[in-house]
Amino acid sequence: MIDRRLIVRSSVVASQIDLHAEFGGIVPEIASRAHLTAILPVLDQALADANVTLDDIAAVAVVTEPGLVGSLLVGLTAAKAICLARRLPLVPVHHIEAHLYACRMAAGEDVFPAVGLVVSGGHTSLYDCRGPLDHRLVGSTIDDAAGEAFDKAAQLLGLGFPGGPEIEQAAAAGRPGAVPLPRPMQDAPGLDFSFSGLKTAIRYQVQGVPGSDREVLPMTPERIADLAASFQAAVIDCLVGRSRRALRSLGHQRLLVGGGVAANGPLREALGQMCHEEQKVLHVAPPEMCTDNAAMAALGWERLDAGLTAGLDADVTPGLIRRK
Repeated sequence: MIDRRLIVRSSVVASQIDLHAEFGGIVPEIASRAHLTAILPVLDQALADANVTLDDIAAVAVVTEPGLVGSLLVGLTAAKAICLARRLPLVPVHHIEAHLYACRMAAGEDVFPAVGLVVSGGHTSLYDCRGPLDHRLVGSTIDDAAGEAFDKAAQLLGLGFPGGPEIEQAAAAGRPGAVPLPRPMQDAPGLDFSFSGLKTAIRYQVQGVPGSDREVLPMTPERIADLAASFQAAVIDCLVGRSRRALRSLGHQRLLVGGGVAANGPLREALGQMCHEEQKVLHVAPPEMCTDNAAMAALGWERLDAGLTAGLDADVTPGLIRRK
């Protein structure tokens, strides 16, 4: 068995925020080209920070699913090259499962079984996590991810990118109940999410309803703060409500939360309050491990220990397969 005392020797992140900011969202072609430019300098820096060389490496873990196909291929090609040159095992890692494993790393102890909530720019999903390598999808967004909704709302409000931190900052000066916004699918059966209607609702608040003569209020700083606070509260209610239902439905005693949106302070507080009410244990990834990073791919140790390696013919799987 592997040593469960996981230590991060180095963690180097090459941010692409400035590249995508003018578009208000991720542009796949720009992302893959930036990956290609950054990957070798990042690898060199990670090895230097850890004070190791490739001669000290036991295996190479790499995300193969899900994600943007170009970016995934850049990472996989680099990993294959190292494994071929150094005769090392190649360990494929699932990006969403790695987000949840960040909770295990932070806890310093076993956290399974548990309900897993991954909420990011591309994913909003609930999992029945029976073990570090046994994650079964039980709910997901039927349209847009929560993080993408934050990005769109921020763009409508004239705020920056990424939308999550911008909305959170603006919302701090606003009133969460100032603007009535929907909580999509809150009363619907099952564990799925929906955020497209909420995006439409915030658009109508900013731009007015087509064909309606209802007055559109001016976008003063106070109005923007109230809209940001009301939007953030609506998203949080949806995430907390579905997580509560999943805990009750699956009967697990722990909730694991990861993904970029999990860095949101009010969301963390609301999930903490809900888990206190339900007498459950909450594990949220540290903020620095919520956004995409390679350290959470320490999940690769679990896969290596289980013999789940791949050949040099391994391929990527861009889309998230619904495994209900």
